[in-house]
Amino acid sequence: MSDRTDPSVDGGGSDGATPTDTKAVLDDLFATIESRKADLPKDSYTASLFTHEKGENEVLEKLGEEATETILAATDDDDEELLAESADLVYHLLVLLSMKDLDVADLRAELRDRF
Repeated sequence: MSDRTDPSVDGGGSDGATPTDTKAVLDDLFATIESRKADLPKDSYTASLFTHEKGENEVLEKLGEEATETILAATDDDDEELLAESADLVYHLLVLLSMKDLDVADLRAELRDRF
């Protein structure tokens, strides 16, 4: 993927560290997204999604793009690319949740209610 949107370019976790507890990685990523939303650092891709003129529409476009790339990677049986694109998809989904003032706890509750 040519325009890698890996949130690690924003410096990892909300404190700049890489999360070590894999169970908490979504919480750590979401905390970083919320921090970028609040602080709007100029060199942050995440912050740019909150300040860009297209705003939510840009994130929706990215979600569609990442979903398509995830499907293509799965179709190609490319596990490495499938994981990379899935991470991009989840990242952009979390950004959208933040834009809508929802969070990972809301997503967990919805998933929990389904089983």
